[in-house]
Amino acid sequence: MSENFSDSLDPNAGFTPVDPAVPGSSVSKAANELRDAAGHLKEAVTEKARAFAHEQSDHAKQASDRARESAQQFRDSAMKKAQALKAVASERATTLRSAAGEQADHFRTVADEQWGQTRDRAKELHISAEDYVRQHPTQCVLGALGVGFLIGLITRR
Repeated sequence: MSENFSDSLDPNAGFTPVDPAVPGSSVSKAANELRDAAGHLKEAVTEKARAFAHEQSDHAKQASDRARESAQQFRDSAMKKAQALKAVASERATTLRSAAGEQADHFRTVADEQWGQTRDRAKELHISAEDYVRQHPTQCVLGALGVGFLIGLITRR
């Protein structure tokens, strides 16, 4: 059994050499060709992997550049919209401020007119009350006594 095991480890086991004068020449030639083919295959795969990695790196760089470009465009667009909004808000604030000022001036003018009319009316009432008291002094004194008496009664309770 140990003989069969050692025979299975022999690289030449199971092969018949083509040239009987050179034992194992076809096996070593095939092994060398396989090594060369494996080396070429390794180089080809390595080169393909490098090319693929380089291509993917280029794609990633292009995607990154597009993303930066899009972000910059978005930033610029947002900045323009913010400036436009600021301009509109400033314009409306100015319009509201001037409208509020005009309204305040209008209220002030109306209030001054009302105050002047009230003052004139109070002067007229004062003058007419003085005239009435001068024309009817007894009635005014008796009326004042009556009103005072009523106020005194109300305050006692």
